[in-house]
Amino acid sequence: MSGRQGKSCGGKLKPLKAAKKKDADLDESDLAFKQKQKEEQAKLKEMQQKAAKGGPLCE
Repeated sequence: MSGRQGKSCGGKLKPLKAAKKKDADLDESDLAFKQKQKEEQAKLKEMQQKAAKGGPLCE
């Protein structure tokens, strides 16, 4: 017998890749959610910069 084994002898199978979504598939609620996430990320970044300066976090 050779050292090479067939697929039926086991081994790890690769997972199937999911199809990529297009931006055109997004509806209004998805766009609103993405906008809200962007705003929260910007707010978080601003707070991190204020914390790094050592000043008061509240105005």
